[in-house]
Amino acid sequence: MIVLRGISRWAALCAALGLAACASGPDHAPRAPSRTPAPTAPRIQPRDYLGMTPASLEQAMGAPAFVRKDGMMEMWRYDSADCRAFFFFRDTKTALGTAKAVAHIETLPHGAAQVADPACLAGFRRVPPKVS
Repeated sequence: MIVLRGISRWAALCAALGLAACASGPDHAPRAPSRTPAPTAPRIQPRDYLGMTPASLEQAMGAPAFVRKDGMMEMWRYDSADCRAFFFFRDTKTALGTAKAVAHIETLPHGAAQVADPACLAGFRRVPPKVS
């Protein structure tokens, strides 16, 4: 009989707690309105530079700090206090013949998943990229 009294008290306590939880209902405390983040300018991606000619890159970024030519390849380096950007040009065929165009981009430092950091590149940009 003592065991049954203990079990019935336990069952009554669980039932009371369950009813109390249901009676309290959902939290109706006022909540701060959700804020929509302000629109940001489109982030410049490394792929935006691919295919640029030396003249268009210089117009966008200014004169490079260093230029190196090795055969058909040409490398331009831009330096800042935070990073360095390297643009590699390769001869490409066009309707008018051959012309140099950006074929590869790297930055130091760079992220783990990519060789060119968009934040580094944005620091050198003088004019917004043209959208075609």
